[in-house]
Amino acid sequence: MLGIARDADQKAIKDAFRNLAMKYHPDRNKEGGAEERFKEIAEAYAVLSDPKKRAEYDARGFSAVADFSAEDLFGGINFDDIFGGLNFDFGGPFEGFFHRRRTGPTHGANIETELFVPLSRVAAGGEETLCLHRPAACPSCHGTGGEGGAKPEACETCKGTGRVSHRQEKQSILIQQISTCPDCQGRGSIVKNHCRECHGSGEIEADENLTVKIPQGVEEGMALRIPGKGMACAGGAAGDLFVVVHSRADPRFERSGADLLRRETIELTDAVLGTSLEVPTLEGTASVNVPPGTQPGAVLRLKGLGLPEFGSSRHGELYVQIGVRVPEKLSAEERDLYERLRAIGGSQGRSARCGQPTGER
Repeated sequence: MLGIARDADQKAIKDAFRNLAMKYHPDRNKEGGAEERFKEIAEAYAVLSDPKKRAEYDARGFSAVADFSAEDLFGGINFDDIFGGLNFDFGGPFEGFFHRRRTGPTHGANIETELFVPLSRVAAGGEETLCLHRPAACPSCHGTGGEGGAKPEACETCKGTGRVSHRQEKQSILIQQISTCPDCQGRGSIVKNHCRECHGSGEIEADENLTVKIPQGVEEGMALRIPGKGMACAGGAAGDLFVVVHSRADPRFERSGADLLRRETIELTDAVLGTSLEVPTLEGTASVNVPPGTQPGAVLRLKGLGLPEFGSSRHGELYVQIGVRVPEKLSAEERDLYERLRAIGGSQGRSARCGQPTGER
């Protein structure tokens, strides 16, 4: 499951799990089947990383661990240590797999937002500031909706149920119709004196500046989880915020994974004779030799000058695609020179053909 040898040591097991889990964790991989694949990988690591479980598995196969609960398998694993504080949610993916849900207070809804970062931040990692605009509990009424924080009172119409019933008898048949209470709109309670700040809703739109830690080499579209920064929940914990990271457009490069592409246009004479270019990189500039006879669209590679690969010490490449500028207007002198070049090229072609055997006897 982890793609490692049967006698692999603990470091190899941990490294293999980390690489595969980062690839398939549902916080990062939204493709179908990724979550199930992640659960299988996590279960394999939980067994192989524990010497006792590993020995039982080697002796009796899957039946040795088939009855283990989530706590039995994952209770002793420090996921934060393995993943370097990336704040992946390791509770949610396991709930469906073990056919049980976490107990405790309910949670507010999760929020997803986008954050565009420059390539320099992708290359170096570090902190970015995110301005989050979301509903928050009204500070004047503390979320109750009542003036001065007064709590809502039970609706007298529905007696706090949020529903009202109407009965009528037709031809000796009693018909009961249940509908939403028109006075409290189904809430079961009424705020008599509305808060002036939120007009009784208990919420206001608020801005909050958050510091987001961007890992080095963060991949395009990677979701970073910030616990407790989602929607609030009365009587429970707030949901989580998922920050989907994108690379900000850069006039110098186009990004493709860890590779960068830059387009350079040279003169026709430079394409024929060769030239040297100074091109920008993430850390300054680099010299590129364009060989004689370079064709339009040719791509030159600068090894290791791309972005760092996420979770690895390797770097991508910087590719320079060459375009050739063909002059649209020529001076009389330039036209004369091009005519002479064409004549030279034509005479060389005729000489070559004259020197070839004709095949006649």
